[in-house]
Amino acid sequence: MIIPLASVFGIFNDMITNFLNVPGSEIWVYVLLGTIIFVETGLVFFPFLPGDSILFFVGSMTAMHPKQLSMVTLVVSLTILAFLANLLNYEIGRKFGETIPKHPKLGRFLKDEYLEEARRFFDKYGASAIFLGRFMPIIRTIVPFTAGTAQMPHKKFVLFNFLGGLAWVVVATVAGYFFGGLAFVKAHFELIMMAIILVSLLPAVITGMKKYFDKKKLAA
Repeated sequence: MIIPLASVFGIFNDMITNFLNVPGSEIWVYVLLGTIIFVETGLVFFPFLPGDSILFFVGSMTAMHPKQLSMVTLVVSLTILAFLANLLNYEIGRKFGETIPKHPKLGRFLKDEYLEEARRFFDKYGASAIFLGRFMPIIRTIVPFTAGTAQMPHKKFVLFNFLGGLAWVVVATVAGYFFGGLAFVKAHFELIMMAIILVSLLPAVITGMKKYFDKKKLAA
C-alpha cells in the first residue's frame, strides 16, 4: 500500500508541475491541497488521509516552483484551514459525540480502538493533547472530536487548536521546503515520499504492536 501511495505522489507531482505552467492556476493548487487538509482534520470519519505527507509534499512543491507558489501564502492559508477544520471537528463532538459512535451507519466509520486511544491520550495530556495530537496520525483527527465530546472549554480549545495547527503546518511545510530544494530530493521524489509516509505511520505501527504484545501477555 505504501509504495503505490508514494507513486501516487509522484504522479501528483507531475500533474501539479504541468498545471502550474498555466498562468494563474496556482490558486487551485492551494485550494486542492487545502481541501485535503481540511477534510482530514475537520471530518472525524477520515483519519486515514496522509496529512503530514501532504504538508511535506506541498512544501517541497513550493521549493521546486518558487515563482508560482508562495511559502507565506501556503503557511497562512493552511494554518487557517487546519484551525477551522479542528474547530468544526470539536463542534461535531460537542453536539453529536455521544450519538455518532452508536449510529448504525455513521458509527461504522469510527473504529472503537481509535476512539479509545484518543480518549486515553486526551485524559493523559488534557488540553495539551490538542497541540501534541497534531503530530500524530489518527489521533490528529479523533482528539478534537474527543475534546468536544468531553465538553472541553471553548476558549482553551481555540488557543491550543491555533498553536497546534500553526506548529504542525510550519514544521511540516518548512521541512518539505528545505528538502524540496535539494537536487537529491528532486531526483528521487517518490523514494523520499515513501520515507515520509513510513515515518508518519510509525506512531500508529508502534501503538498497534504494543497493543498486540499487551494482549499476548494478558492471554499468557
